[in-house]
Amino acid sequence: MTRAVAKSLQRSFWNDWNVSHREESIDRVSARQAEVVHAWLEKLGQRDLNIVEVGCGTGWFCSTAARFGRVTATDLSDEALARAQHRMPDVTFIAGDFLDLDLGRERFDVVVTLEVLSHVADQEAFTSKLASHLRPGGYLMMATQNRFVLQYLNRIPPPAPGQLRKWVSTAELRALLEPEFEILELFSLSPRVARRTMGLLRSKLIGGPPRYGVDRTALWRPNRRAPSGSMARAKQWMVAQLEAIGLGWTLMALARKRVS
Repeated sequence: MTRAVAKSLQRSFWNDWNVSHREESIDRVSARQAEVVHAWLEKLGQRDLNIVEVGCGTGWFCSTAARFGRVTATDLSDEALARAQHRMPDVTFIAGDFLDLDLGRERFDVVVTLEVLSHVADQEAFTSKLASHLRPGGYLMMATQNRFVLQYLNRIPPPAPGQLRKWVSTAELRALLEPEFEILELFSLSPRVARRTMGLLRSKLIGGPPRYGVDRTALWRPNRRAPSGSMARAKQWMVAQLEAIGLGWTLMALARKRVS
């Protein structure tokens, strides 16, 4: 298959996927990613940033990013970007393969990229190009799928035609970023595991035998090791434990471009 044919398949896949998964709403995993990136942007304390979002899809995060400055957004999904441009005329949308686009060297203060890395064939080239667009000391805010969780704790359908899939582990993500970035934060977010696996994890974290074939909320019941209070507090505690040991669906990375 030639590169042009492969790229056409990818573009077709993501145009269709964005219509069914991002045009009307976003899921909780993506919403949590957005909350974290929003908090990172708030901590910078600026409203005049030059921001680029790489792999913006329908542009669903662009309106949030635009609160902090000027936003340029790119994606392979040309049809999705055409609709996004109509909705958000103040954002500059550029359709195309990010690795082929010339966005200017050391131009941006912040690069945001959410669940894009795992769909890129050459991840080293991708991260290097992200760095090339950042000014020295600029920030990378990245979310990507957690390979261990998706590969071993869930049942994920095989990739569709035109869908690249190359999940990374925490160690692999660190190795990709460290040559050009100082990693400030790297953690997992949003546990999402198969039901049987959750029973096993519950038995390890809060005691008692694993439970199968029970109401899902039973997995969150506190016992002597969990904090007292409502079931909501117990669930929050359980989520925090799973995230702390790296079992979140998402890996979140905040990194600063090295100053040479």
